[in-house]
Formats: sequence, C-alpha cells, structure tokens
Amino acid sequence: MRHTVSSLGADELEDELPLPEFDPELQPAIASAAAAQAATAVILCRTAGVLLARLQLVCTGETNRKLSYKLEADPGCCRIETLVARNDTWEGCVVMASQTRSESPGGPAANRAAGRAPTRPGTPSLLRELNDRAALALLLDGNSLTRAQLSELTGVSKVTVAQMLARLEERGLVTAVGSNSGGRGPNAALYSVVPSSAYVAALYVEQGLVSTAVADVTGRVIAEVREDPTSGAGDPVELVRSAVDRACQRAGVSVSMLSAFVIGSPGVVDPVTGDPQLAINLPAWHEGVLGGLRGALHKNVLIENDVNLAAVAEHAVGAAAETADFALLWLDVGVGLATVLGGRLHRGVSGAAGEIGWLAVPGAPVTSDVKHPEVGGMQWLAGSSAVRELAAEHGFAAAGVRAGAAVRAAVAAAAAAAKDADAAARADRFLGELARRVALGTVAVCTVIDPGLVVLGGEIGLAGGPALATRVAAEVAAICPVRPRVVPTAVASEPVLRGALLTAVNQARADLLASVGG
Repeated sequence: MRHTVSSLGADELEDELPLPEFDPELQPAIASAAAAQAATAVILCRTAGVLLARLQLVCTGETNRKLSYKLEADPGCCRIETLVARNDTWEGCVVMASQTRSESPGGPAANRAAGRAPTRPGTPSLLRELNDRAALALLLDGNSLTRAQLSELTGVSKVTVAQMLARLEERGLVTAVGSNSGGRGPNAALYSVVPSSAYVAALYVEQGLVSTAVADVTGRVIAEVREDPTSGAGDPVELVRSAVDRACQRAGVSVSMLSAFVIGSPGVVDPVTGDPQLAINLPAWHEGVLGGLRGALHKNVLIENDVNLAAVAEHAVGAAAETADFALLWLDVGVGLATVLGGRLHRGVSGAAGEIGWLAVPGAPVTSDVKHPEVGGMQWLAGSSAVRELAAEHGFAAAGVRAGAAVRAAVAAAAAAAKDADAAARADRFLGELARRVALGTVAVCTVIDPGLVVLGGEIGLAGGPALATRVAAEVAAICPVRPRVVPTAVASEPVLRGALLTAVNQARADLLASVGG
C-alpha cells in the first residue's frame, strides 16, 4: 500500500487559518500525490477547535483502517501521530510540541503582531481532550465499538482507551450497550453514544406547509409532524415555535433539550446575516427573522435555502452519494438549482447561486421584473404551472391535478403502449417536450460548471423518474458538447426536511465534540 500526503490550496480553506509550512522532507510525497491517479481523502488536523493544517491523503492498494505516521505539519509546533479513517475523512491525532518550541522569537506578542495563531503547550490535559474527542467522533458515526476496536482505530493503548471511555461516561456522552461475543475469551463490552446527549429540530417551511422533525444525536427521528399551519402563519417566530412545541410534545422531549435548529425555506438566504431574502411565497420571512428566532428559542438557529438542503440529503443518502461535483435541478412549484463542487455547496457571494428560475432561455419571454419569479424564463417554461398546462394539452392533467401527478400518469401511459398506443404516443410527446424544456436549463448549468452528474429533484423530477431523466440526457447531448449523467432523485420522501435534519445533527455532533474538555 502506498500513501502520500499533500496540502490543499489556501483558497480551499476559506476563512480558516493559513496552512503552515511543511517539512522539506515531505516535498517528494507532495509531488507524488499531485501525480497520483487514486482516490483521495481529506485530513482535517485540528486541536482545541483551531485548524492546524488540512492535508490530503492519496491511497492506492488495499485500505488499512489505521496508519501510524509522524508527519511534521509545522516543524517545532505539532505533528500527526495517527491517522484514523472515518467514512471519507481521515483525521489526524495531533500532538503539540512544547510552548517554547512552538512560539517564535518574541513570544505570544510577536505571534499576534505577525498574525500567527497562538499555540497551546502539549500538556496532559490537552492530550486527554484530543484522545477523548477522537473516541467520541468514532462513536458518533453510529457504530458500537469495543475498547479493543477503539484502540485499533485511534492507535492508543487499551488502557488509555479505558480511561477515555471512563471520562466520556462520566460526562454522560457514552455508555456500554451490550457485549461482543464473537471472539475467544470473555465477552467484550460494546460502547455507544448516549442518544439523549443531544437533540435537534429540523423544519421545512413553505406556503401552506410546515414539516417538523425531532431527532437525537445519532440521527434517529423520534417524531415528525406535517401540517397546514392555522396559527401564527403571519409571524415566523410564532409559526416555528408552535411547530417545534408540537413536535417536541410528540417526541416526549423538552424544547430546552434541543441543541440545534435548522429551517429550510424557499428564497435567497443572505450569507452574511443568515436572514431570508426574496422569499416570495413567505412575505413575512425577511431581514430580522433569524434574530427573532434565536431570541425566542434561546439557541443557535440556521435558516437555509430549501433546494440547498435537498442537495445535502442527495449528497449524503441519495443519487449523488460519494459524488464530489453535481447539480440538483429542482422541478417543483418553483424551479431551482443547488450546486455541489468539491463536496461543498456553492452559495455565491450574495447567496443567490441556483436561482435558475430567472434564467433567460429560448422560447420564454424576457422581463425586467425580477420581483416575481413566475415571469423568469426557466420558471415560465418548467415551473409546475407550466408543466400542468403542457400536460393538459396532451390529455394528462384534469382540473386540480398536481403537476407531479400528471407527469406520473404520462410515464405510466408511455410504458403501457401495448394497452393504449394513442395514450402512449401522447405521453411520449408530452415527456419529450418537457425534457426539451428541462434540458435548456441543464445545458446552461453544465456548460458553465461541468458537474458530471445532474439530479432531477422536486415533485416533477421524482415523478418523471428514469423516463424523464433519460429523455433530458438525450436532449442535452443533442445541443451541448458536455454530456453529464442525468438521474432522478433517490430521496423520495421529504428531501428538504431530510437535509435539514442531517445539517442539524452534524451541528449537534460538532458541539458535543467541542464540549469535551471545555
């Protein structure tokens, strides 16, 4: 097995601390990593919540769960003793050198003047914090592990693991949940995270719809409530508070026990203030809403664009799992887009990346009225109202029929040509025209970012399934040199709420890890 290590560029780190300089002995490894044709995994090297370095491990050959390296991330400052595989991330156990070695001449004041981050000495308490966080992080992945398994994964002795588990048990974060009787000798105790150590709430708010879910830190959903709001519809704070209250009552969890709230809603979210903007269907959701929610709930609250959250779910458990670059084209009441590049959501400078409903496309009128999304080119062509009208022209949408139901009926008719050739022909014409319209937006996206994978989501994308996705891919290939793979969504139920839950659980887990030793 061959392993090489390289640093990611400074622009990858966004607002994080700058990368430290690497030991010259690592330069051959860095060069070979750049030339390697192999799967990569990001290594985040943190201590006390401060990013020390971000490395990239390139592996070929048979994977091993533990790698014992001693890599100088910053000579005289810290080193990575052990790399541990957690899903697609390799995390380093960072050991700090002495304070005198890590400080530059002039001491802390000189470090501050030079813009360098302060360092902490490698005290026993710091090492205990790092070890405890490493063990908790492994257990937060949802697996029950024995002391021997934790020792193998972290690279520390079983005695040290026993001490780590004792401290985590004392804090109420982990507990023994059974025993493993698979090997010789006495049964080994299995340890797991205490599910009640943190709870989260996730909401999807749309016009006439509020979906709320409460989950524990393992991600297990305890209660889910879906309702048409009848109280507080004009007041976002009251709407959210009453929805959370009802979900918590069903879950048997006090609202005060919730540690994270994530709310998905349509419209643009200001990346600086976190407030919603241009939420046409929710006029009461505007600047100041986030502050009101945080004040009422007395906890950290995050508002995120609904399509972005659907992309989070698609990336974690859907059609884009293990895909670093993809676009989710949302075909529903509104037309939207979420792009994931390098495994990260791209929001844009103003948070408006993905507002593809306003995209000017052939065959649609161009207007200067940007306050009403219905007049945007792509929305005019492929929004639910336009799809219903198109379906009605081909005999697949009676009055009151939703766009998704009409598309589903057409897909079924196209597949049953032997029973009704006329209906199948009409369905094929309808699906072909719908695919042509969707392809116009897809081409505009793919010629700019070339994602490789396009997922058709929303009510219409889900209803169209492979039949629509295949037609869209063919239309794209006919008018564009970029030929992405086009697939339907694989998150069939509540994708926005699912993405909000995943985001909230990740936040709760990060808070738990930060609390260890704090």
